[in-house]
Amino acid sequence: MVKNTIPARAFRNLQRYILAGIITAGPLFVTWLVFGIVLGWLAKAGLPLVQLIAFEFPKTWLVNPWTKSALAILLTLVALYLLGRLTSLVLGRQLFALFEATLERLPFVAKVYTSVRQLLDTMMSKHETSQRVVLVDFPIPGQKCVGFLTRTLKDETTGEMLATVLLPNAINPTSAFLQILPMSRVTETSLSMEDAMSMLMTGGSVGPETIQFSVEKREIKMQGR
Repeated sequence: MVKNTIPARAFRNLQRYILAGIITAGPLFVTWLVFGIVLGWLAKAGLPLVQLIAFEFPKTWLVNPWTKSALAILLTLVALYLLGRLTSLVLGRQLFALFEATLERLPFVAKVYTSVRQLLDTMMSKHETSQRVVLVDFPIPGQKCVGFLTRTLKDETTGEMLATVLLPNAINPTSAFLQILPMSRVTETSLSMEDAMSMLMTGGSVGPETIQFSVEKREIKMQGR
């Protein structure tokens, strides 16, 4: 009996310690994964310019792949900084408005660009009207999913107010579902965009201690005011 108990106990301890290690390393892994993806995009964007510089100076330290990636990331960040400074100036805003007007003349490109631009403006805006983190029933009633209310519209048949809600996937918020549903089925919360993104990126391990989950309680609270 003792011989059988010792291996079982050792196996349980092994499982417990491995699970503890996963929980400890999980946030670090997700952070490394996100930064790895972002840095990969930045490096890929600046790599053509680095390759051009390396072609002009083939015998310098630019032949090192790690050096090329680091310089590509740096050049991309500098380019984004200069672009941001330029668009903050009057002349820069005028040039950017002219560029957007040119894009609007391209049928398919205009739709994609306008949609992405509106989404980014909504998610990055600091106004309270834009920071609307909501909960909706998904994938089945009774299970809530964190979403971003991007706009409201009316049902042309009944006149009922509808909401368009973007439902990002946890861990990988770059992919999402778009739902159109009645406002009565949307539970508005007091979560900020930062709180919502933290919950999504960490799989819910990081977030507020309380959340507005029940629509009925919210309605009772509003009636009592």
